[in-house]
Amino acid sequence: MPRSTASPARLLAIVAAVFIPIASCARAPSPSQADLVAQLAARAEAGNDAFINGDVHRWLEIVGPIAPDFTLMQPLGGVSRGFDPSDAHLDQLARTFTQGIATFELVQSYATSDMAVLVFIERQRAIVAGLPEQDWSLRVTQIYRRNGEAWELVHRHADPIVENIGMQATAALATTG
Repeated sequence: MPRSTASPARLLAIVAAVFIPIASCARAPSPSQADLVAQLAARAEAGNDAFINGDVHRWLEIVGPIAPDFTLMQPLGGVSRGFDPSDAHLDQLARTFTQGIATFELVQSYATSDMAVLVFIERQRAIVAGLPEQDWSLRVTQIYRRNGEAWELVHRHADPIVENIGMQATAALATTG
């Protein structure tokens, strides 16, 4: 069978014709999307630091506004709808989370003109509910929606399974509910 010998220029043209369209499908976020993600990540990080130290009123100032249709899947389990911004509720949260240190690790983000998603790990040690200081790290997904010029928090899912715990431990958790 005869062997084809394409010139280097022809080979380069074929490679470019195939790979340039593929590469353009994986676009980097626009500068405005990257700025939005950076702003929301900074809000999440600063808010987390305030929350883990019991400064819940400050946390609400930082992360707000919270959407009226907000959903929360908290680390303790369950789903709640809406957010109670009353002083009584915020004070109760402040008594639960009293002292901690936290770092923020952004894992992934997605942004459009009207919605943004942050996937991150809150690595923290804290005194929570009067228990001895412990690892209180969480895997977190937060979803924001544009409302006019504001970006409101519409969903937060946080769970303490930061490291892979394996099938047996996961199955044990699944059977306790």
